[in-house]
Amino acid sequence: MSITVLKDKCTGCKLCIKACPFDAITIKDKCVVIDLSKCTLCGSCVQACKFNAIELKRDVSASHRLSDEQIGQYKDVWVFAEQKDGVVQSVAFELLGKGRELANKLGSRLCAVYLGEKIDSQLNELFWRGADIVYAVESPKLKDYLSESYSKALTQLILEHKPEIVLCGATSLGRSLIPRVAVEIGSGLTADCTGLDIDSEKKLLLQTRPAFGGNIMATIICPHHRPQMSTVRHKVMQEATVDKSLKGQVVKKIIDEDKLISRTSLLEVLKEVEDTVNITEANVIVSGGRGLQGPENFKLLHDLAVVLGGAVGASRAAVDSDWIAYSHQVGQTGKTVCPKIYIACGISGQIQHLAGMQSSEVIIAINKDPSAPIFNIATYGIVGDLFEVIPALTAKLKQILGKSR
Repeated sequence: MSITVLKDKCTGCKLCIKACPFDAITIKDKCVVIDLSKCTLCGSCVQACKFNAIELKRDVSASHRLSDEQIGQYKDVWVFAEQKDGVVQSVAFELLGKGRELANKLGSRLCAVYLGEKIDSQLNELFWRGADIVYAVESPKLKDYLSESYSKALTQLILEHKPEIVLCGATSLGRSLIPRVAVEIGSGLTADCTGLDIDSEKKLLLQTRPAFGGNIMATIICPHHRPQMSTVRHKVMQEATVDKSLKGQVVKKIIDEDKLISRTSLLEVLKEVEDTVNITEANVIVSGGRGLQGPENFKLLHDLAVVLGGAVGASRAAVDSDWIAYSHQVGQTGKTVCPKIYIACGISGQIQHLAGMQSSEVIIAINKDPSAPIFNIATYGIVGDLFEVIPALTAKLKQILGKSR
């Protein structure tokens, strides 16, 4: 892209200076001058200019738009198999389940990409979940995730083998990795998808995600670039079932070690130690919102979660108030969960929160406001004071389940 000032139209009104968030614009001889070392081509100045004196143009030759013949060279559906401490994460199994559906509709193969150290023990897990081919890169430099090393390795594999579709979990790792890869290969990326399908006529990937605060669902296509790339929210799709009779082909690739050198290094991993379950893996989640009135009252939820063998979640309002850590946040800007039971305590039920938990099998809402939106999607609703309801519920469940503190 390039930006140009049309001197015959510029009046030196300074509206663009006020609009520029990067202090990249000055006035010289009653005309705008843009400092390209500061300008990010965001376009704010173009919108602010009332005289159409600033033009922002895309260089078509650099847009990576592919011809039909070039697009025809791209085949297969790829799933990035995220691993942690050498163990494939469950989000990869969710993507393999959906990836198999997409591959069947396209008549193509389903492939997984695994990067790590000492990888052989995990390959069968990917085949048992439906992968026809696993592209594997093994290196000590890939033991722990570093965005620079991983993106270089994945980019090289994509450029060499030309997959039609690349899927990755919208986890903290995936959100760091895949945008870098998309920029390197010159393709588009749809983030935080909650639905994927294939246009049966045009054979395009239909990528659906919440937009405008979750008020609408947008379906996005990528007709002129390949691969079509998406990150997918954890827990919104069913895991592929395990079939230990399935087998596949391992394609081990060697990446030049010099290309895996990163300018950053991992010094230490600080783990949050708790006696409850991680919310993304929990079958039962007890979540609290603004109705808890303070951080000390999350102990009520913690006690109930321990009795049920579940996890403690929270709304954005509770996290923004520093009542509980961000790792517990459920919602559009937090984590997407799909437990068997979700207990919402003092949560009104705004659309942003519902986007992260409405797929739960059973939703139990506790709120003193009978008109709270959460009751519209609740399986069971309790209208009452949570400070009375939760202790009574915890005590009764302890009695029934034979639990003790």
